[in-house]
Amino acid sequence: MSSADALFRPFRIKSLELKNRIVMAPMTRAMAPAGIPGDAHAAYYRRRAEADVGLILSEGTVIDRPASRNMAGIPFFHGESALGGWKQVIDDVHAAGGKMGPQIWHTGSTKGMDGFQPDAPVESPSGLLAPGTPRGEAMSEEAIADTVAAFARAAADAKRLGFDTVEIHGAHGYLIDQFFWLGTNERSDRYGGASIRERSRFAGEVVSAIREAVGPDYPIILRVSQWKQQDYAAKLAETPELLADWLQPLVDAGVDVLHCSQRRFWEPEFPELDGEKGLNFAGWAKKLTGAATISVGSVGLSGEFLAAFGGESSTTVGIERLVERMERDEFDLIAVGRALISDPQWVTKVKANDRESLKGFDAAALGELV
Repeated sequence: MSSADALFRPFRIKSLELKNRIVMAPMTRAMAPAGIPGDAHAAYYRRRAEADVGLILSEGTVIDRPASRNMAGIPFFHGESALGGWKQVIDDVHAAGGKMGPQIWHTGSTKGMDGFQPDAPVESPSGLLAPGTPRGEAMSEEAIADTVAAFARAAADAKRLGFDTVEIHGAHGYLIDQFFWLGTNERSDRYGGASIRERSRFAGEVVSAIREAVGPDYPIILRVSQWKQQDYAAKLAETPELLADWLQPLVDAGVDVLHCSQRRFWEPEFPELDGEKGLNFAGWAKKLTGAATISVGSVGLSGEFLAAFGGESSTTVGIERLVERMERDEFDLIAVGRALISDPQWVTKVKANDRESLKGFDAAALGELV
């Protein structure tokens, strides 16, 4: 069994200093009554900070737009009460020696798992849930401008409250990703276009506005994915050239870290170019843009992430492959998701090579903040 030392090197980018390379991935919990996080949230995140998670990224939190969430219980990142709750969270995480950033998002026209329907009209680039599937209304340019401003306010609030960084959710078929995806962006104005570079304009404006709001030294993370919850086989960039066309303008706009979501971190992004052990999504993003990257995808799970909902357990499968990639600096950080839901001590156990006591993931853990 190889050493996991590569995971426990310090990392620094701008004002953010981390004691190791392990990130708690954002995971929707939908347990904030009226959108307000409380004592249970503070304790949930504090436990991970106490157990040496290098960087904690919060569950998705919604910006100040009328239809920005698709499930009841998803926390807001706006309004005095919700921001007061998040202040308690970050204060508790800091008291435990941790670092944390909120993930801010707008879910666009996606449907929630519990069928939650916002009162306000659902908005998206072209009024589509998926290619050929209407839902909601196409955003006006005024609505787009208001949304950009709402993202910037949320990021400014994150910095004001004391969070160490902020992550923008631009993946998985939510609003920003719906602009990227040709199948859900049929606009003929400056926010549409045949190329991925053209369809990245909205995301670039969000990033630029956030950079202006938080200043030059505050790190900005952007989560991106090829796959969508509407289509797991979707691919925005079929070649490295298209990947660069998509991501480089966003880095130029102010993104410091690209959080590259794929379903299995060990799978090569372009195997036809560098083989079955080739660079993964985060590896290619780092190579092409020079930005720091976070990889993520089924770390510590015996199968791919969807199987976890069916009760597959958290195991050590993949950790050796992860260490190998970290040792060669293919990417800079690794995000761990469901393995951390039911085992807050996952990081300390991996560091101590105590693999036998890693708790298996239990889907029942999704029903409480352990």
